Amino acid sequence: MATRFSAYTGRMADVNLTTGKVSDYDVSDRDRERFLGGRFLSTAILFRELAPGADPLSPDNVLIVMTSPLTGTGAPSSSRFDISAKSPATNLIGHSNSGGSFGMRMKRAGFDGLVIRGRAKEPVYLEVEDGRVRIKDAGRMWGMDTEAAQEAMGKGGTLAIGPAGENLVKFASVASGERCHGRTGLGAVMGSKNLKGMVARGGKKPSLADPEGFGKTIKKWAEMLKKHPATGDFLPKYGTAGFLPAVNAGATLPTKNFSRGSFDRGDAISGQTLAETLLVGRQGCVTCPIQCGRTVMVDGKKIKGPEFEVLGLVGSNLEVDDLSAIIRLNREMDLLGMDTISCGNVLGFTAELYEKGLWDAGVRFGKTEGLLEILRDMAHRRDAGADLAEGVRFLAEKYGGADFAAHAKGLELPAYEPRSCVGHGLGYATANRGGCHLDGGYVVYFEVNGPVTMDPLHFRSKPGWVVLDQNLLAAISAGGNCLFTSWTFLPPFVFKLPEHKLASSVVSKALTLSWPSIEVMLRLPPSLMKFNLPLLPHSKAIAQATGMAMDFGKFLQAGNRGYTLERLFNLREGVEKDTLPKRFLKERLPEGPGPLDLSAMLPAYYSLRGWDENGRPKRKTLKKLDLEEFEAPGLP
Repeated sequence: MATRFSAYTGRMADVNLTTGKVSDYDVSDRDRERFLGGRFLSTAILFRELAPGADPLSPDNVLIVMTSPLTGTGAPSSSRFDISAKSPATNLIGHSNSGGSFGMRMKRAGFDGLVIRGRAKEPVYLEVEDGRVRIKDAGRMWGMDTEAAQEAMGKGGTLAIGPAGENLVKFASVASGERCHGRTGLGAVMGSKNLKGMVARGGKKPSLADPEGFGKTIKKWAEMLKKHPATGDFLPKYGTAGFLPAVNAGATLPTKNFSRGSFDRGDAISGQTLAETLLVGRQGCVTCPIQCGRTVMVDGKKIKGPEFEVLGLVGSNLEVDDLSAIIRLNREMDLLGMDTISCGNVLGFTAELYEKGLWDAGVRFGKTEGLLEILRDMAHRRDAGADLAEGVRFLAEKYGGADFAAHAKGLELPAYEPRSCVGHGLGYATANRGGCHLDGGYVVYFEVNGPVTMDPLHFRSKPGWVVLDQNLLAAISAGGNCLFTSWTFLPPFVFKLPEHKLASSVVSKALTLSWPSIEVMLRLPPSLMKFNLPLLPHSKAIAQATGMAMDFGKFLQAGNRGYTLERLFNLREGVEKDTLPKRFLKERLPEGPGPLDLSAMLPAYYSLRGWDENGRPKRKTLKKLDLEEFEAPGLP
C-alpha cells in the first residue's frame, strides 16, 4: 500500500516459504504514525497475524524483518533494522535490533520490511533486489558458519544464521556482517523455517519530506556526536568495553555466576587494557560517526574485538582474566551463531551447578580449556550441549538451581548485577522481551557507569526513570537510530563534573531527588510537549524525513504506545510475573548491596504506565494510546 509519508518505501513483502508465494503486505499510514517502524510495527503485525499460543518453532510463527523511517536516510547511526517473532527462549515477544548493512540495502531494494511465514521443504535464502523477492536454494550453505554463509550469498547487505540456528538452539543469533541480532533466539526461528539467510541489493534512495531541513539537522547531529565526550571520545576510544572499570568499582560486575559484584582481576579484561594491548583499529556500522566496534590482533589475525557484555559474562562471570581467550570464545560464538549474553550466562550457571554437585557438563570457573569444544557441542546439540542449548531456565528446571539461575522470563541477564543498581533491576524485571539491559531502559547509566550518577540504591526515585528510559530508548529504536545516540541527553559539561567532587555530589543528589518532576512529565499529555530537544534530535529528524507532525511529546508517546502493545502481546501469550530469581531478591552481595526489593518499585511503575496492580494495561490507558483494537485477557 502506497504511503503519503516520505522516507518509507511504502512497500512490504509477504513471503510464504511453504507455498513459495511472494506478495505485497499492506501497512496503513495510521500504523506508520502510531508505531513508526522496527519492533513496534512488527509487534502490531505479529499481534494480528499470529494465533495466540503458537509454537515459536513451528511453521505457524511469523518472522518479520523491519526497517524504520530513518533507516537509509543518512541520519547518524541509522543503519539499524529489527527482526521480530514469537521468541523460542521466552514464548513471549521476541525482537532484536542491530546494525549491519542489510536493513539499509533492503530499503534501497524497495522494501520497508519482510513478513515471512511457513517453512521451506529444503534450505533456502531470500534475495531481495530491485523491487523483487526471490526464494533461492541454500543447500550448499547449510552447515556453514555465519561468515561463510554471508560470503556465499554474494554482494549486498547480508544476514545469516550459523549451525546454532539450524539446530534450533534457543538463543541462536542472526549475523549481519559482524553485527549480531543476538537476543531472544530469532536465529532458531529462521532455522525452524529452513531459512539460512538473506541478501539485499538495490539503488533506490528514500525520498525526504524536507531535504534541506533534514540535511542541516543531520549535519549538526553528526557534529554533535563527534564532539560529545561520550560518543566522540569515550566510545571511539574504548568501545563499550570501557565501562568495565566503573561497573566493577560499583559492585555491578557479575562475577562467579552473579554471586559477587566485583572481580579482583577486572583490570586485566577492561576496555582500557584492551586498548593498550590488543587493539589495532576500530570500526562500526554504516552512517555511524561513533565507530564503537573494536578490531584486535589475536593469534596473528585481525578479528572483531569484544564488547562489554562478553567481557562480563565470559570473563568475570566465569572468573576468566585472559583477554585473548575471551576474544577467541567471542568469535566462535559469532561464527556458530549464538547470543554471547545468553551463552556466557549458560556457562556461568553450569559452572555453579558443578560446584554445587548438581550436574557436570565440563564447565569450571576460572578455566577456558575445552570451552571452544563445548560451544560447538551446544551449537550442534551434541552430548551435554543438547541441554545447554535450551538455556538457563531449562537447565534449572532439569538439574536444580532455580534460585541462582540468572534470567527474567526465560531470557538470560546481561552483564550488570542488579542488586547494586536497583532501577536497572526493575528494568530487568519489567522488560518485555525478558532480562535485557536495553529493553529494561539501561538506567544503570544513571546509577553506576555514567559521568554523574544518582543514588543507585534509592528505590523511590527509580520507577519514573525506568518508565522514561524504556519509552525513550524504545522510540529511538523504532525510529531507526542506535541507542548510543541517546547519550547526548547529558550535556558535555556534565562529563567534567567528576573532577569536582562538590559539584558532582550536588548534581548526584539533584538527580536522585528529581523523580517527582520526572513523574509529572510522564503524566503530561503530548500536546503540552510540542517541542524538540536540541540534544536529542530524533523527533525533529523523523518529522523532516517523513512529513509527520512529530515532536518530543508524540515521540515519547510512541515509545509508551509501543511498549504497552508489547505488554499486551505478552499478556495474550501468558506473561509471567515481573520478578527475578531469589539470588537477587533474598541474598545480599558480599560487597554489601541487596537484596533487591521489587515490591518497593513495582506499584509506582505500574501506576505511571496506567497499568493495574498486576501489570495489566487499563482500558482507559489503551484508549489514551489508541490501542483499543488490541485485546488481551483480563484487562481492567
